[in-house]
Amino acid sequence: MSSPNGDRREFERFAASAVKPQRQAGFSTVHVHIPRGDLTPEQFRGLGQVMRDYTGGYARTTVHQNLVLRWVRDETLYDVWQRLVALDLGRPGADEIGDVVSCPGTDSCKLGITSSMGLNLAIRERLAEMALDDPLVRRMHIKMSGCPNGCSQHHIADIGFYGASMKVGEHTIPAYIAHVGGTFEGGELAYGQRLKVRLPAKRVPEAVDRWIRLYQSERADGERFRDYAERVGTKAFEDAVKELTLPIEFSLETMSHFIDWSRNAPFQVIRGEGECAV
Repeated sequence: MSSPNGDRREFERFAASAVKPQRQAGFSTVHVHIPRGDLTPEQFRGLGQVMRDYTGGYARTTVHQNLVLRWVRDETLYDVWQRLVALDLGRPGADEIGDVVSCPGTDSCKLGITSSMGLNLAIRERLAEMALDDPLVRRMHIKMSGCPNGCSQHHIADIGFYGASMKVGEHTIPAYIAHVGGTFEGGELAYGQRLKVRLPAKRVPEAVDRWIRLYQSERADGERFRDYAERVGTKAFEDAVKELTLPIEFSLETMSHFIDWSRNAPFQVIRGEGECAV
């Protein structure tokens, strides 16, 4: 069982990333981190009750698939956090690097080529293993779309991907094409640079790992990822993952590369009418 002091420290970590004062004195917003935008029915009902009890029944969705609770009285912030913890929604990190954004991809969209939500989970797990505490890295954003249409806005992420495929003889591998150095914060908007590499889907988390390590080892003091990417150009990123782009021959040992993330059957490209307005 957690101690009161332990709970208080956890709350302080949550508040540092999720709580922002409103212009109106005595009120704050609370940013609820919802991994992949997925809620269970129990969580949805629980959030509804939190809203009725603490926000006048209102919340706003965000473009990053989270929720913002508004008009939360400052004296109730700890109570709201405890209610969110009980719903498994009290984690910090909203809008930080671990808050990976993806469109539904092949989970529900017939325009989708790849399982972008499956890749989302795989990258989240890789980032958790990396235990990143670098403030500049934590400010980064990673997004992926299941096709080039860009519903996850991958083209304005620090690191973004869109779904594609690779032919290997009679077989097909799920793959992604990467962009680096996009931005959308602080009124600044810029598309990332597209890399001339096509990565098998199962190698994408390793590529993300390498690019983050590269940035950490070579950046100037205080240099943002976007500025670093613009300074070194695309070749540095392409060279860092060159062997990850090499062809994969179909065999029993390499079978997993021919199966997309969160799937258990060989990959196929099946297109139809999508969820987006394209």
